[in-house]
Formats: sequence, structure tokens, C-alpha cells
Amino acid sequence: MNKKSPVVTIVAIGIGAALFFVLGRFVAIPSPVPNTTISIQYGLLAFMAALFGPVAGILIAFIGHALIDFSYGWGIWWSWVIASGVAGLVMGLGAKKINVEKSFGTKEIVTFNITQVIAHLIAWGIVAPVLDILIYSEPANKVFLQGLVGGLANIVTTAIVGTLLCVAYAAAKPKAGSLKKEN
Repeated sequence: MNKKSPVVTIVAIGIGAALFFVLGRFVAIPSPVPNTTISIQYGLLAFMAALFGPVAGILIAFIGHALIDFSYGWGIWWSWVIASGVAGLVMGLGAKKINVEKSFGTKEIVTFNITQVIAHLIAWGIVAPVLDILIYSEPANKVFLQGLVGGLANIVTTAIVGTLLCVAYAAAKPKAGSLKKEN
């Protein structure tokens, strides 16, 4: 991962959080489990975390998810906001092993997807349900079911959307030595 300027990273966090919000609020697909949706914003999050690192990943997810919850009017569900931030953090840490700026071939795709699966398993299989129980006294069977459905849906959508974004981005970057001077 290339070192980005702090200004570029801050702008990316703002744009990423705004896009995370729009995708999570207006493109969410209802699931059969109450208060759980199939979300494509985690594919964008994984891509942004791969480009800008773990700090950007955690802030994009945390801010974006808080805005989504706030916009619905039921208040901010902090357990899931924190879980989103954890997912962004883990995705950004895992992305240190790949360089989307340089290439995104089979090895990078596998690494990217192993990382995002681990991130979602930690966030939705552990963090969100445990915090739901501790903060909101929610029943364990309910929150672990929500975490399982949300986590599996996020794994699939991140594998599709996130991988496609990374592949397209890497393909659009000019390769070294690809430009030739015309006479």
C-alpha cells in the first residue's frame, strides 16, 4: 500500500463515509431477519480500506454507519456502528499485504477476500452480538441470528462489489513503461 498524504486520506474518509451512507441507506435490500439488510456498502468499504488503510477504514465505516442509523430516526445502534468500524479496521490492516495501486491479480484477490471474510466474522459474529447483549440486553439467539445473516450477506456482497472495484481500479492505473513518446 502506498503512503497517502494526510489530506488525501481525510478527503477519502469524507467521500467514503458519504458513499457508505448513501449505499447503506438507499440501496439496502431487506432480509428475512428483522432489522437486518443485505448491504453493498461493505464492498466499497473494503476497497477504500485497501486504498487508504486501517484508519480510513474504521472512520469511513463508523461515520457512515452512524449516519445511516441516525437518518432512520431510531437512534444510533452503537453496537453495530462499532462492529462496522472493526470491520473497516481489519480490512485496512489486511490490505497492507496487497497493493491495489500496483496490481490486483489472483493472489491479491484471494488475500483481499480472506481478509474481508475474517473482518466480517469478527464484526458480525462476535462484536455486534456481544455488544448488543452487553449494551442493550438483547436476547442472544436474536442477535447472533442477525449477526450471522448480516455477516454472510456482507461477505458475499463484499466479495462481489469489493473485488470488482479493486480489479477495475488496478486495471485503470497506467502501468510503468506503458506510455511511449510519439515522434
